[in-house]
Amino acid sequence: MGERNQTSVTEFILLGFSDHPLLQGLICWMVLLVYLVSVLGNFVFLMLMCADPHLHKPMYFFLSNLSILDICCPSVTLPKLLDTFLAQSKSISFHACMTQLFFFQSFTGTELFLLSAMAYDRYVAICNPLRYSLIMKKSICILLAGGSWVIGCLEILPIAHMISKLFYCGSNEINHFFCDPSVLMKLSCSDPYKVEILILVEGTTVAFIPFLLTLMSYIFIINSILKIQCTEGRHKVFSTCSSHLTSVVLFYGTILCLYMRPTSMYSPAQDKLFSLLYTALIPMLNPIIYSLRNREIKNTLSKIQSKTRKLVS
Repeated sequence: MGERNQTSVTEFILLGFSDHPLLQGLICWMVLLVYLVSVLGNFVFLMLMCADPHLHKPMYFFLSNLSILDICCPSVTLPKLLDTFLAQSKSISFHACMTQLFFFQSFTGTELFLLSAMAYDRYVAICNPLRYSLIMKKSICILLAGGSWVIGCLEILPIAHMISKLFYCGSNEINHFFCDPSVLMKLSCSDPYKVEILILVEGTTVAFIPFLLTLMSYIFIINSILKIQCTEGRHKVFSTCSSHLTSVVLFYGTILCLYMRPTSMYSPAQDKLFSLLYTALIPMLNPIIYSLRNREIKNTLSKIQSKTRKLVS
C-alpha cells in the first residue's frame, strides 16, 4: 500500500456491534459457530473434490476455487470481529486495516467473475453438451479461474492505494466490524471525491460485466430448457444448474441490498447486518447448496463413510 506521509492516525477502532450491547454475546457465539462450520464445511468439500478422481471435472474445478474463496473471505474479517468480542481488542493498525480492505474487496471481485465463469460452464454443458469436453478443456478452465483471481486483485489496487493516501486527522472510530471503504472515506479529512469517482466507475464496471455475462448464460440456458418437450427432461437439465443459480441469487441479492439501497433506507446497523450475511452466512451455505442436489458428491461421501465404517470395525 505504500508508506503514508501525511497520516496522523496510526490505528483505527472497530466499533463492531457496540450499538447492540445486549446482543453482543449472542452475536459473538453465532459468528464463531458459523465461521467454524463455514471453514470446516468448505475444507471438507475441497478435500472431497481433490480426493475423488470422478470429481476431476470443470464444474468441480470451479467449485474448488469457490471453496477456497469461501474459506479466505470470512477469514479476512471474522477473526478480528471475534477478537473485539472475546478479547475486547477493538484497535486495528493502519496497515492492517488497509490490508484487510484490499483482501476483502479483491475476494469479492474474484467471486463475481468466478460465478460468471461457472455460469458459462453450465451454459456449455446444457447448450453444447457434445462439444463440452472440447470447449471446457483444462487450459480454458485454468484461464477462466485464474483470470477471475487476477482481475479481482488488480481492480482493487488503485482504490486501496488512494484510500491509504487519504489524510486521517479526526476521529479514528470505524462504525463497522471491518475496514469498509465507504466508512473510511467518511473519516478522512481530505476530499475523497476522486476515490468516490474511481469506486463508482470501477465498482459499476466490475459488478456489471460479470452480472451481464451470467445473465446472458442463463438466458440461453432457460431457452434451451424450454425447448425440451419432456417434463422429466426439463427437470433433470435444470437440476444441473439450480445449485449455481441459488448461489448467484444469494450473492447478488446481498450485494444489491448492501450497495443499491435508497439513501433514505441506509443505516449503519443495516449495513453491518448485510455485510455479516455476506461474509459469514453465504460461505457457510455454499457447500450445503452444492451438496444437496449433487449425486456425485453424495456418492463420494457415501464411499468415504463406508470406508470409515470398515476401518472402525
